[in-house]
Amino acid sequence: MVPEPLGYILFSFSLAAFLKGITGLGFSTICLPLLSYVLEPKTAIPLVILPSLSSNLFVMVQAGNFIGALKRFWQVYVCALPGLMIGVWYLYRVDSAVSRACLGIILVLYALWALTHPEGTFVRNRERRLGGPVGFCTGIINGLTGSQIMPVLPYMLSLRIDKDTFIQSINLFFTISSLTMILLLGRYDLMTENTLAVSVPGIAFVGLGIVTGGKLRKYLPEDRYKTIVLIFLLLTGAFLIFRMGLS
Repeated sequence: MVPEPLGYILFSFSLAAFLKGITGLGFSTICLPLLSYVLEPKTAIPLVILPSLSSNLFVMVQAGNFIGALKRFWQVYVCALPGLMIGVWYLYRVDSAVSRACLGIILVLYALWALTHPEGTFVRNRERRLGGPVGFCTGIINGLTGSQIMPVLPYMLSLRIDKDTFIQSINLFFTISSLTMILLLGRYDLMTENTLAVSVPGIAFVGLGIVTGGKLRKYLPEDRYKTIVLIFLLLTGAFLIFRMGLS
């Protein structure tokens, strides 16, 4: 890992964590698009796993209600596992441009959804029926692109559960997915010693960024910053799709 990309990677960790501290958006959701400018997805995705996992565990400890979230959404978590296997299998085999384009599509869809703030469309009597397919589809997308948010995030938000239950439930999904991804990426030799040598020290940069952003949140216009970050994700996603067309 030469000094220039290494410095950019640590800068991306810090910036993504700082913006997560201010806006509450996911670390990997912000960090992966930044890394995609200089790294292939097969390199970028393993790099963000451990820093993202550490931030999720910290939030889970604060949220509580672990058993309740596990009992309610176990179907989502279990069905995500075969999806992750399929997604990582494709990541290992497809061209990097395809994985970047898929990440771009997910970013565009997520940004448009978040910017328009749609009302929930799922009703409680469909929760169990949709849980399995949502977990499976999110697993495939997660494995191929590194993004953990679609469609599980809109699904859980639409159920209108209380804030603490939502935070625990979504971060439990992120954590299970990240742990599974570590095993799968190691199986395909994508989680290397060089990756660990960068991502493990990067946890300190993530922690510092989240703490700093969290302290500044009460002094800064959170909604405005969130809108700016979402527009950045939208434009980055569009660029990744356009880049696929040029290759």
